Amino acid sequence: MNDFETILRQLERWLEVEFSMKDVSGIARDIAVLPKKDQDFILVWTQRLSAAHVQIATLFASQAPDLTRRIDRRLIEAWVMQSLDAHDCNGLQAAVNILREVDRFVELRHEHTAGIVLDDVRGILLTFARGLSGRHLLLDVSEDAWTDGETLYLPAIVARMENAEDNFILCKALVAMLWAQGHFGTMRVLFEGFLADYPDQDRALLYFNRLETLRLQACIARELPGLFREMKRLADEKLPTIWQVYAEFLSSASASSHDSLALLHESLQSEMPPPVCYQCALRPDAVVARMDREKALLRIKLSELAESLQQQPDKSRQFELKENQTGGTSEMELVLDDMPVAPPDNVKQLLSSIMLDFGEIPPEYLVAAGPGEYDPDLYRATHKDPDQVWQGTYHEEGATLYPEWDFGRASYRKNWCVMREKDVPFVHDDFADQTLARYAPLVRQIKRTFEGMRDEDRLLKRQSQGEHIDLDALVEALSDIQGGSEMSELLYARLYRAERNIAVAFLVDMSGSTKGWVNDAEREALVLMSEALEALGDRYAIYGFSGMTRKKCELFRIKRFDEPYGNAVKARISGIRPQDYTRMGFAIRHMTRLLQETDAKTRILITITDGRPEDYNDNYRGEYGIADTRQALIEARRAGIHPFGITIDRQGRDYLPRLYGPAHYVVIDEARTLPIKVAEIYRRLTV
Repeated sequence: MNDFETILRQLERWLEVEFSMKDVSGIARDIAVLPKKDQDFILVWTQRLSAAHVQIATLFASQAPDLTRRIDRRLIEAWVMQSLDAHDCNGLQAAVNILREVDRFVELRHEHTAGIVLDDVRGILLTFARGLSGRHLLLDVSEDAWTDGETLYLPAIVARMENAEDNFILCKALVAMLWAQGHFGTMRVLFEGFLADYPDQDRALLYFNRLETLRLQACIARELPGLFREMKRLADEKLPTIWQVYAEFLSSASASSHDSLALLHESLQSEMPPPVCYQCALRPDAVVARMDREKALLRIKLSELAESLQQQPDKSRQFELKENQTGGTSEMELVLDDMPVAPPDNVKQLLSSIMLDFGEIPPEYLVAAGPGEYDPDLYRATHKDPDQVWQGTYHEEGATLYPEWDFGRASYRKNWCVMREKDVPFVHDDFADQTLARYAPLVRQIKRTFEGMRDEDRLLKRQSQGEHIDLDALVEALSDIQGGSEMSELLYARLYRAERNIAVAFLVDMSGSTKGWVNDAEREALVLMSEALEALGDRYAIYGFSGMTRKKCELFRIKRFDEPYGNAVKARISGIRPQDYTRMGFAIRHMTRLLQETDAKTRILITITDGRPEDYNDNYRGEYGIADTRQALIEARRAGIHPFGITIDRQGRDYLPRLYGPAHYVVIDEARTLPIKVAEIYRRLTV
């Protein structure tokens, strides 16, 4: 047991009584009479909360003794965490309001104890959705579950079921239903506008959705039988007789969305059964807008492609699409006036998306847009100049918000870091050429090494057939025969040329401490790596990072994954200049998101820095900065990304093992060796 005096001294220190002159002896007495486990629980949380704000900690400590007698600890923790989130996002008063409305929170306790927070499972659901669809889907928050085919919208908290496990299954079921809308033709019908003939279109849409839900359930039962068994457990439907007939008809493998349309007029004469818990909404307007936008974008891109080929105005601007089968894989190829054209990555993505919608590319989509047919600016993402946004009164317009791990309170500060992407200014000089000339022998050596990696064969042992005998397997097999065992048939070895499917992101420290030779070494390393990676053919991106407090976190685009290496990238590498401080967590989280959106079997994040994580004039120093960076790296690993750290900080051995683990970082004592080391490390990570 903690005695009264001990508790009082702790409270006076954490609640800064010497400055506030507040009497906390009454709070200490209330805590002192509790069992030790309750005392410890209250004191631990009071200390954590004091790191956020003394008033929050004081308000909690004054209410906690009574709450521990009548409320489950998990619920108290959820209440406290909600107040901290409110403080991070909306300030002190928002947090105080939540702490003062504890009874209201208790009324909603189920949502907070059993509900699944979308932010917590975003990575898992996105991986699941992309694995199903083959499309670079996005995930966002909405009151209802719906999709336009590009973005999946789910509630911020899913809490319809009794426990957290079932609510997570419900999240997966919602994602599966949204995927099924696109995969099995629901959105195609919405795009074609077949419901326009009904006088009450809203009612017709509701009935059509209910019929489609029956059909899509049957589709999921065939495609994902394990998940469907769980879905049936969540919602065992009791359908009216006529709707049972509809369900049986629509469960046929040959049933399509047009069969649902055929039943729509008749079904409108009956009472519609209530929706099941995983039924999603249909938004025809959003689907039409997205598909129209993709058509316009594709035609604009084809127009730009035709112009880049210097095609004469009197020639055809109608492309054809062909599929080439090479090595067991299918590659899309465009043909213009009998001349094959390799589509760039952004055109490939548009073609793949449209193919998923229609099962083909409609011929009118392959007509290059004519002059003035579309305003290209209307169909491209627009971004405010980050430097302009920072000026004047601070606001978050156009920013991406990231959480940050607060080790003191053992939880995230949600929407804490305000991040904006910006391009590194072009510097058109001879830096890249001078670097290539200075390191010419090294460039040739690295290119030869990387070209060997591209064409490298691997020896697969213990095969049932092959060009060579596996001597080790043969010796073991003969030994087995001598011992009376059956001889293995896996006695061969064969050479196998593995297809490389790698995406790597380089994250470069652009803090002020890199000024001088460190900055030069980073830029040289990036030039050499870019030249070598072009020979290898791996997809790669380069970004820089810097920050000054949580409200100005900046990520600098140097090369995107879909951007070719050329004069523009060389000019940005040359333009890399030291900026502010080394706030790292937000940058790692953003690169994790970009890598997740890249279709690759192996994803690697290589961070190049000259020192430990820290920032200006806030608590992002020492243990706090290291803990947040470590947590961001843990999140990256959970997302299937392999992080590796390279530092020029001789003191890095003190903290790098905690960040990366003992085998996933290297300390370079001399910055001039950085270009060589980066190439060596890349080869080791990707072989």
